[in-house]
Amino acid sequence: MSQPAGTAPPAALIDAQGLQQLIDALRGAGRQVLGPTLRDGAVVLGELRQVRDLPAGWGDFQQPASYRLRRRGDEALFGYAVGPDSAKSWMHPPRQTLWRMRRDADGSLHFDDPATHRQGALALLGLRACDLHALRIQDRVLRDGAYADPGYATRRASCVVVAVHCTDPSANCFCTSMGGDPRATSGFDLALTEIATDGAGAFVAEVGSQNGAQLLQGIAHRQATAAQCETAARRVQQARDAIDRRLDTDGLRQWLQDNPGHPHWQAIASRCLGCGNCTMACPTCFCTRVDDHGDLALREASREMRWDSCFAPDFSHLHAGNVRHELAARYRHWLSHKLAHWIDAFGTAGCVGCGRCITWCPAAIDMTAEVAAMRGGALAAADHVER
Repeated sequence: MSQPAGTAPPAALIDAQGLQQLIDALRGAGRQVLGPTLRDGAVVLGELRQVRDLPAGWGDFQQPASYRLRRRGDEALFGYAVGPDSAKSWMHPPRQTLWRMRRDADGSLHFDDPATHRQGALALLGLRACDLHALRIQDRVLRDGAYADPGYATRRASCVVVAVHCTDPSANCFCTSMGGDPRATSGFDLALTEIATDGAGAFVAEVGSQNGAQLLQGIAHRQATAAQCETAARRVQQARDAIDRRLDTDGLRQWLQDNPGHPHWQAIASRCLGCGNCTMACPTCFCTRVDDHGDLALREASREMRWDSCFAPDFSHLHAGNVRHELAARYRHWLSHKLAHWIDAFGTAGCVGCGRCITWCPAAIDMTAEVAAMRGGALAAADHVER
């Protein structure tokens, strides 16, 4: 049953039918609902129309350089860790047309409004706490800074977020080392904890905003019992206890900035392929390039912004040449930027401990292990890595 307006309980219980009503309500409001789906052998964000679009009964197995789906012994809808993509793919798309121009026969120029190339309002369902943490970081960079990205700001302002507390972290997760937690504490309109995995579904729902309260009032639900809330808390605590990968961040910012010449940078570079997978999978990386296109008749032109990677040799090419020739310098730049320089620039580290860079690195490079190896070894006497 629904509660009277303004009296939504702090914790409610909804089932699979209520979840379908939630999807219907979001779609009925003109939103594209995105959530976990199965595609290409992975759990990725895709369009949701029905509850059956969710990956019922599927989990995943992750290790460095390894990801594969596995069948669970139940019908859990959210029984997996984070996949290769994140909300970044939709809030800060890989390709964006900034403007298009055409020239008429009389020589007059016509520019399209960039707003016409932005997608409609979105609803993101199933985001984990680490991805909400990543969105807050991207907000700081792309929305709240002195040079805001208007497209990003527009998409974020109109986006509805239904989080799902993490109950099945992967072996690569280390969110607790980066100030995060399996439980989301902010940044959502509604947050769910899956407590029944028998196919009928049972989710303890928490309201995070007035918009979320209105959504909850419009779907079938009842007040969660104390036992159900305890079950939800226990499942999140089990996830918290299962995270044993650690990154020691105590003094790390200063250590990285003081040791650009540590010999271990070269050891990492001897294995790194420079492919940029880590930056593409990372939910916080925001680097882009801008390309201009035109036809041979000079009648049409466009400007496009695309994701770029600091692992690409041309990324650091300036008018006088490439300032980071060696792969060791590029890896050092990426890791130091994430864990040190971002703190200076944006007041936060650029890593949320989601583990994607570990899972999707084909060379199985694990930043937590590399940092531990560097800090545990002798410091380099000579700064032989290119600055």
